[in-house]
Amino acid sequence: MAMAKDNLDPKADLLSKTVEHIDITKIDARPIIDAMEDMSFTSRDLARATRIFNEMLADENCSVILTIAGSTSAGGCMQLYADLIRYNMVDAVVATGASIVDMDFFEALGFRHYQAQSDVDDQRLRELYIDRIYDTYIDETDLQSCDRAIADIAGSLEPQPYSSRGFIQEMGKWLGEHAKKPGSLVQLAYEHDVPIFCPAFTDSSAGFGLVLHQAENPDRHMTLDSIRDFRELTEIKIAAGRTGLLMIGGGVPKNFAQDTVVCAEILGKEVDMHRYAIQITVADVRDGACSSSTLKEACSWGKVETVSEQMVYAEAGSVLPLLASDAYHRGAWKQRPRRRFAKLFA
Repeated sequence: MAMAKDNLDPKADLLSKTVEHIDITKIDARPIIDAMEDMSFTSRDLARATRIFNEMLADENCSVILTIAGSTSAGGCMQLYADLIRYNMVDAVVATGASIVDMDFFEALGFRHYQAQSDVDDQRLRELYIDRIYDTYIDETDLQSCDRAIADIAGSLEPQPYSSRGFIQEMGKWLGEHAKKPGSLVQLAYEHDVPIFCPAFTDSSAGFGLVLHQAENPDRHMTLDSIRDFRELTEIKIAAGRTGLLMIGGGVPKNFAQDTVVCAEILGKEVDMHRYAIQITVADVRDGACSSSTLKEACSWGKVETVSEQMVYAEAGSVLPLLASDAYHRGAWKQRPRRRFAKLFA
């Protein structure tokens, strides 16, 4: 009598259904967004946020900065973020290291994220070397292969300080020759000269890989310069002039992008506050944080204007595809010149 599949290979059974990433080009959300304009609550907030994003894209003088925190890339928005680069809807990216390395770069290596089954014992997952993000699984063995790839890239570089942007650019270059899944956010950003910053880069699989690199090369290793990160992104803000923010989640990426206005002022440069701003978040305001303040609150710090800003309180994976699909199909991106801000640091 044949044994049940999960008795033969319980890990393979759990990692049997991959997360499929949404394709904004294959759905047209314009009718839904148009209808939401006449609704209330989060629906109308999302419709207004989408209108603001389209205004950013239609404003020929506006450069768009995307910030990503959280696990939306693992949850099905990975291709969406890559398409924002592919179709010229984003000019710079600020993200958590996990979004860039554990998720995007990870899948570019040919690995996948998996839909999780319910009622699974997390201790059992640990025994099987499976990591869990709510209802999504990652094979820890694959993740450690990703760490090793980061160490290999670091080992190929000159032993000197790099901004996270400079190192991620090298990752994109490396993927041009080694990617098993082309078209990742990291690779497309490299090919289109879109800079990606991870202010807390080592808080991810990149950290494990870079620690391994340093341990293996104690007297000759590259390092990360977080101050250069801040300076470079501020230089982009100065060069860009008018800017808009599309912020998924909050935290370090959101604050880092907003703070460039204040940093430019400290450097003696007059720059405008961010003209447009959208934040999609589930964070609360009552603890004084909202994952680094509401957008109206940010105005008091001199960071964001309050004319074209919108908070959307929703899980980003459920509403961001509608916003991005609407913008793709309305097509304002077709008239935008590519900024190629990475060339500022060539």
